[in-house]
Amino acid sequence: MIRSFTTARLAAIALVSMLAAARAADAQDTTCNRPAGDATTHLEMPGRPFEPVITTDGCWIFVTLTQGDRATGGALAAVRRANGVLSIARTIPLQGNPTGAVLTRDGKLLVVADGGYLAFIDAARLEAGSENPVLGYMGNGSPVGFIYVTVTADDRYLIASAERAQAVIVIDLDSARAGGFRDRGIVAKLDVGNAPIAVTLSRDERFLYTTSEAALPDWNWPRTCQPENRNVRPNAGNHPPGAIIIFDFATALRDPAHAEAARVPAGCNPVRLVLSPDGRVAYVSARDDNTLLAFDTDLLVNDPAHALLGRAQVGTAPVGIAVVDSGARIIVTSSNRFAGRRRSSAIDGRRCHAAARRRSRNTRDDSRRCIPAGAATDGGRAHPVRDELRIEHARDDRRRTDAGGTRTTAGGCSRFALTRFAHCKEAVKATSPRWRTVQAQVGSHDTVGGA
Repeated sequence: MIRSFTTARLAAIALVSMLAAARAADAQDTTCNRPAGDATTHLEMPGRPFEPVITTDGCWIFVTLTQGDRATGGALAAVRRANGVLSIARTIPLQGNPTGAVLTRDGKLLVVADGGYLAFIDAARLEAGSENPVLGYMGNGSPVGFIYVTVTADDRYLIASAERAQAVIVIDLDSARAGGFRDRGIVAKLDVGNAPIAVTLSRDERFLYTTSEAALPDWNWPRTCQPENRNVRPNAGNHPPGAIIIFDFATALRDPAHAEAARVPAGCNPVRLVLSPDGRVAYVSARDDNTLLAFDTDLLVNDPAHALLGRAQVGTAPVGIAVVDSGARIIVTSSNRFAGRRRSSAIDGRRCHAAARRRSRNTRDDSRRCIPAGAATDGGRAHPVRDELRIEHARDDRRRTDAGGTRTTAGGCSRFALTRFAHCKEAVKATSPRWRTVQAQVGSHDTVGGA
């Protein structure tokens, strides 16, 4: 849910660039990968950034700008990297309220979750400054709340979570393209719980994972979760916990009604779900529990009651998750959506990964010790309120851990002080395979909701 401000203001993008070892020949334009003169570059943005999408060559960053208080809708900014300098090449208006976005693997099509629409943009036209880069919209503007999107590895299917429609939609992109991106190509509607957010495919794309912030009444789950925004809704009653819902993806394409493989409780208001590099562990941010949960992905389907590997208490209303250092570190950022202290947390992910390898349906070790007490490190002090997007690039030759082995204290990952801004909102996920990248988007807690 996106809330408007009564006054307009600019947001800023701060991008920190240190590329991992990569040959210059890999990039189409080597000038874009030249380092900036300073470690941090600030770029003012004409809106509130929500999701950055980085092209494979690293030369462009497409940033969705939420609607805020603009009655005409949101926007999309194309940020150019060249010779160590960042610049906004262009900004185009979009209908609806742009949030999550994904670039197809071939780099040609950018898809934006746009509130009541899905927007389809020609990436080459956007980069070149051509007229009409928007190829079309699916949807009629009704409040279904499209918030996140992903695509399959072959660019065949688009998957979108509709937060307010209690559904996940699967679209055949070939059919959608043939129909001019006008409401053609929907092949599956998967019914889920309240407020689905994550859309994550298993590494082999056999399973689709989504999160729902709260169970539906007919699931008959106990109402153990208190309302999040108690200041605004002091008389609201408790609600059931949320869930991870797993679908067999092949079945979803031919028989959506019978595609659900498992439904597993995942704390109060779970939002993001990110997999470890090998796909063995699913990390979930439970926003109202202020907790990061780790699940064995095999047991999520085969033995859900024993799938939980561990949990860690983190900051206030955690949302973003990044798995970095080949799965050795988990970075969690806190949205402070309903007020409270801001902080980011770093967690040792190796314990959970090792636990997932050891465990089987016949071997039960202590699921709560995967993430031991004290594993999360507090981000600390607050900074002035500002809307920013930041990108960190960890450099292998500068990594080291502190005495407890729970966080990186040098190199890119040590710089998560950047997520300590007041009202830290969005953050963190690994992106381009050529970059060791962590993204952090921060902004007012009144600007972005739902995720």
